[in-house]
Order: sequence, then structure tokens, then C-alpha cells
Amino acid sequence: MIVSTGTASGKSLAYLTPAVASCLDGGTVLYLTPTKALAADQLRGLRELHLTQVRAATYDGDTPFEERTWIRRHANYVLTNPDMLHRSILPRHASWMSFFRRLRMVVVDECHGYRGVFGSHVAQILRRLRRVCVRYGSTPTFLLASATASEPGAFAMRLTGLEMDEVTVDASPKGSTTIALWEPPLTELRGEGGAPVRRTATAEAADLLADLVLADVRTLAFVRSRRGAETVALTARAKLADVAFSMPYTGTPLPATHRPEAAKPTTTSPPQATHWSSDMALNNAIDNDPNNRPDHAPVNGPHHGSSHSPSEGPSSSPAIGSAEGTADRPAQGPAQGPADGPADGSADGSAKGLADGRRGSAPTGAPESDPAHIPSRNAPDNPLSWALPDISDLSNLPDKIAAYRAGYLAEDRRVLEKALRDGTIMGLATTNALELGVDVSGLDAVLIAGWPGTRASLWQQAGRAGRDGQDALAVLIARDDPLDTYLVHHPQALFGQPVEAIVLDPDNPYVLGPHLCAAAAEIPLTEADLPIFGPTTTDVLDDLVNQGMLRARPTGWFWTRRERPTDLADIRGGGGSLIHVVESTTGRLLGSVDEPSAHTTVHTGAVYIHQGETFLVEALDLDADVALVTAANPDYSTFARDITDISILSTQRSHPLGQGTLHFGEVEVTRQVVSYLKRRFQSGEMLGDEPLDLPPRTLRTRAVWWTLPASAVTPLAEAGIDLGGAAHAAEHASIGLLPLFATCDRWDIGGVSTELHADTGLLTVFVYDGHEGGAGFAERGYARANDWLTATREAITSCECDRGCPSCIQSPKCGNGNEPLDKRGAVRLLNTLLTTA
Repeated sequence: MIVSTGTASGKSLAYLTPAVASCLDGGTVLYLTPTKALAADQLRGLRELHLTQVRAATYDGDTPFEERTWIRRHANYVLTNPDMLHRSILPRHASWMSFFRRLRMVVVDECHGYRGVFGSHVAQILRRLRRVCVRYGSTPTFLLASATASEPGAFAMRLTGLEMDEVTVDASPKGSTTIALWEPPLTELRGEGGAPVRRTATAEAADLLADLVLADVRTLAFVRSRRGAETVALTARAKLADVAFSMPYTGTPLPATHRPEAAKPTTTSPPQATHWSSDMALNNAIDNDPNNRPDHAPVNGPHHGSSHSPSEGPSSSPAIGSAEGTADRPAQGPAQGPADGPADGSADGSAKGLADGRRGSAPTGAPESDPAHIPSRNAPDNPLSWALPDISDLSNLPDKIAAYRAGYLAEDRRVLEKALRDGTIMGLATTNALELGVDVSGLDAVLIAGWPGTRASLWQQAGRAGRDGQDALAVLIARDDPLDTYLVHHPQALFGQPVEAIVLDPDNPYVLGPHLCAAAAEIPLTEADLPIFGPTTTDVLDDLVNQGMLRARPTGWFWTRRERPTDLADIRGGGGSLIHVVESTTGRLLGSVDEPSAHTTVHTGAVYIHQGETFLVEALDLDADVALVTAANPDYSTFARDITDISILSTQRSHPLGQGTLHFGEVEVTRQVVSYLKRRFQSGEMLGDEPLDLPPRTLRTRAVWWTLPASAVTPLAEAGIDLGGAAHAAEHASIGLLPLFATCDRWDIGGVSTELHADTGLLTVFVYDGHEGGAGFAERGYARANDWLTATREAITSCECDRGCPSCIQSPKCGNGNEPLDKRGAVRLLNTLLTTA
């Protein structure tokens, strides 16, 4: 069964009641969650029941080894994650014999998080789990829970391989939530080609977080990267320290009647926040740093970066034109309100004060950009006098804000979660580690710095506020990216729309193969097992036998190698070997990077970020699977540049689209990183282009592509349109908009554009899945092509820039320096594609 109802609707109670009953009846329960934070939160709730018969424990990477034996032998309610199930529990199933024999329920919480390649891996892990249960004679009930699953029954069946009942009726009481769409202002900075640059989403989030904490509004700020979360917290703390220093306090608290409700900010504007130019470039680098990724996002997608074939000059029309990897960043247009709300995003006036403060209506008598010119706390004209907490020492204000992310010690994360619940901390800047289900009731507001990737994630994050039924505020802060630009100009794309269909492909042979090897190592595979793993199992088994991975015997298929088969799959990436990142001076293992991403993130000379520390890569040894790094503090960032070629292997489907043709099929992408750029943090100045000698990589995947015949493009060329630049711009923007229609991140897809492709003989634009064998994203783009490309055209036309900027057609990771690009030509090209002659 899958229970798919809204946030804070009682889903936990729906599975907790039968799960606890199973434990009281002598059975066991396995609880799976995508994040450690959610498992720890569930464990806290179980222990608060004070039921001695329920022996609950978390079994994850934070569990001390001395406790693991006790858990295997005695726990009857085990909370873990797919990673531990894959690498530890299933391979050692004999040690869990007693637990598996009595297994009554498998709870898969926040199951909408299992999408794309990660979801495909989890689907096969659950099939391996079902097979182990059969070995020990148990037939557990699978109960899935999600607040934001589209077509929940069909999705749950694809994830587990089991028939599903679904519960979707939600009658739980809820307060109202004000949704504000927030666009940062343009700055005086200029990017590539002189394009205007907006203030970064992280800088805006820091300002708003400080304002809300000053107003005694308990707030969670979601930031896409770990480094970004740390920066938002540090910047907001610094702003509170400035306020505390500038506002002497006499020790006499204000009467309570002078302070309105914390969750109901008045329309009084806070002082205009300073747009500090000193942190502009740093925050911009953080927003666009390829090393900064969501805590549980896939890590194996191609790098967004356009590059031309070496035979072309950067300003000529390319033969194998521009190739964009997966890092284009969203940007947004004017702030909109809810679908039926005012245009300034201030439904019921509760957001107007914040909006006025950022838009320039500073309090009377106060300079708009002078943070030191703030009246005393008790001054009669102080617009923030009602908002400051009743404390005798304002120097404690910065301690009201902290950061939270993966990578912290487990005990530190638990302390932060408790401090947020009890109000010791009023503001927390976090990655998506706190997105899924953690009970942080009592929150008044949520800030979301940049489009989180899907409508499902947006409503999950917004649902963190107002969980006790009270009214709440959620603010989506736009990044400088085509998708964010489109959304703030078209709020109808968010409101009143169903969440995206969850895309996963468990039959992908590059996903299925490693799990068949792992399953054979756990228990030799037999003919009776094949239906569990799907219709492509027989063909994949034959390939594994031919490769020497498995050995076929009359009784089944056996794993005969000495290495661990679970190492064949990086379930949060796309499979394949891992490159270990090692500090050369100490030998400390900092982490790992999948081999495809290593070419762009840990190449020789790259700046590598790990848990807030900065390192320089001394050497990348692909043969030894190691990257050696040394601690450093460079004042620049690095961006890999590559050349990309694409060839069509087979066309599976085609149909006319306007004056062109849309195709879907299998392609081979050849990509070689040839150099890297060094760009100074503070000014964005280019410091050099350093050559690299790395081997080309070949990726067999699936793509959607469209072509236009010469009869359609000749009039455009005669009108002076640069066809190569127009195709290049359309490619960038279409990659930016695909995540709105396919449940993916920009890191999961790549693209190539060319005025004349060798295989088609026509102007062609490709968008491909960045994972071996495909992940279903390009196929989703093929199915929604008309909506997708129409939204792409609207995103370009709604941007107020003249020649193109990061908000519409520029990609911050374009390997060809965003040249050539033709904004006007891209619109004309898409008009031609979408209009029947």
C-alpha cells in the first residue's frame, strides 16, 4: 500500500500503528528513509512512546560498530537507508536471519525521493530484499508513504515490483500558507558578453533570514549546496551582529502588547538590506560551483558546459556545435504573488513588509543602503522595535542562526534539530537534508534559495512551515537561471498543477547488471528469481556471463570473484568505479567522486571543496582511481571546458513537430575535457585557460532531438540570424526548462547543438540523459515536447535582457564561453519549430 497525502497529514501514524502492533505481536519491522536525519527523528518519536517491547534502533553509517551486533540480534524495529541495505544488510543477510524470519512490514518513507538513477537503484535493492525474505520464509507487507507522489499506485508498483493499493484522500486540518515568488535585483556587475548579473539567491536568502529572525519568526532556509548553507548562515549571523552592535539596549523589555504575532509580520518595512558587493562574487561562485550539490542529489550527470568541435572557431557556426553539460542555473523575473494574490507576492499583507524592504522602500528618515544608520531599539521611530527579542544582551542575536547539512557529526545534527524545535535557534540554513519529513513543528516561515528541481520538492520544503496547523510563509528566491525566470513570470506553472510524474527505469541494464551480481553473491540466482528483477533480466545475465562477471551452472548463476559486487554500483550516482579524493600530506580520505564527474571536478589544478575546506588537486590518477589534493585557499574558482561529439545509434520514435521533426533514440556521446578556466572570485576576472590531457569518455545513452529542414531555416539565415548561435541558445534554455517536465536535475542531462549534424544533415539540437543507458528524462521530454519547448521560448522572451544573460540563454558552465549565442535567433528558431508552415 502507498499512502500519498499532504505534509503533516498523519502518514507517520498510518504506518506507525500497524508497525508497532507487529512488534508487540513478535514480528520485526524494517524502516527505510533517504536521509539519516529522518531516521533519527523517527527513532526519537518511537522512544517517546515508552514501549519497552519495541526495541528500535537506527542502523546507518553513524551507528557505532559495538552497537551493530546488538541491533542484528535483538532489535525488532530497524531504521536504515537504501545505502546500508545495499552494502551491509543484504550482503550479510545470514547475520540477520532472526530478523528476516520475523519480518512483517517494510516501511518506505518519503518514497518520492527515489527517482531517476537513484530511484532505479533503490527499485532493484527492494527486489533483492524481497528475494532474501523469500529465503527466510517471510512475506512482509510493503507500506510506502509520500506527500508528493504523482500517480502513486503506478509509481509504487514500479519501485517495488508489487501490486499496490493507494490512499490519497487527505482530510487533515491545515492553516494557510502565503507563497511569495522573489526575484533578486540586477546589479552593476557584468558577466560574459557584458550580460547583467542578478544578486545571488544565497545573498538574498541571508538577508531575509536575518530579517525574519529579527522579527521573531522561526525560519528554515533551504540552500542547494553545503557550502551555500554555511555561507547563508555566516552572512545572516554577521548581519545580526551588525544590528546588535548598532542598537544599544537599556535593559527594559518592550510591553508584549507592542509586539504583534511572530507569524504575522506587519506591513512595516525593515531597513533596506545592504547589497554588499564584497560577497557578491563569492555567493555567485557558490551558486554556480559544480562541486556544490544537494546533499542527496545524483552525482554522475554530465557537466553543463557548451563547447564546439575543435575545427570551429568560437564565433563560427559549429559543425558539431555546442555541447552543454548539466549545470545551467535558474534565474527569475518579477516577483509574483499566488495565482489569486497580489502581484507583489504579499497575500494578506503578510509578506509586504519584507518585499518593501528589499525593493527599496526604506523607513522614513533612514538611508536605503546604510546598515549603520539604524535607530535605537527603543527609539519611537524604530520600525524594528516590536520585532527584537526580549533579551538583555543583544550580542546573543547571532547565536539564533546556525547551519545544518550532511557531513556534520550525528550528535551535532541531533542538537541542531532539538534547538530548532525548542526555539533556542530561530533560523537554520540547511541543505535538502531537512526536506524530508523531519518533525520541526512550530516553524513560521521557509525560504527556498533557488528552484529545488521539482514541484514535489517545492511543496515538501514549503510544507516544513505551519506543521502545527498554523499559518505560514514560504518564499521561493530565484536564481539567475532560465527555469527560475520562467517560474516567476508564469506562476500558473506552479499553482494548481499536479506534481511531476516520478521517472525511474529499473530495467536499465547499467543499473540492473550490478544488482544481479550482488544478488548472485547473496544467494545464487535461479530461473525462479528472474521475474522478480524484470523482463530484461535474461539478456543482462547473458552479458554478465560473457563478461566473466557471473558463472552459469545448471543450478543457476554464481558470483565467483573476490571483490565485493556491491562496489559495482554507486547507487546515488550512475554506477562504475569511484575516484577516491585523498589529502596528500596526511593520507586522509576526504570523499569520493564517480569516474565521469572526476574529469570535471577533480582534474589536475581543480579547486575542490569539502565540508567548507578548500583544496587544490595536485594530480588525478585514473588508473589508480585516486585524486591527490592539498589544502589551499586560492582566490579563484575553476571550470572545466570540454569538446563533445554525438552520434545517433538508433531512432526509436519520431513524429512531426511544427515545421521540423522530433526524435527519440539511442546515441553515443564522446566528451573530452581539454582545459580549465581560472576565474577570480571577487571580480569574475579570467586568470587563464590551462590545458589538460585527459582521455575522451564515451557514453551510450538516450536522447531527444529535433531537426529543422533547410526550407525552414533558409529564411532565418537570409534575415541575418546566426543559425549556430540560435541553436546553441535554444539548447541552453531547453536544458534549463526540462526539469520542469521531467523529474530531474540539470546535472542529470546534457546537450549538443549544431547547424549541420553529420547523421541528420540538418540543423539539430540534442538533449541527452547523462547516465549510461539513459534514465528516462529524455523520454519524458519527448512525450512533453510541445509544452517543454513552448515554455523554453517563453522563458527567453520574458527575460528583460537585450542580448542574453544567465536568466535566459547563458550557461555558467558553457565550455565554449557562451559563444556564439543569438537570443533573437533562438526565439525565431523555436517559433519556426512550433508553428506549422
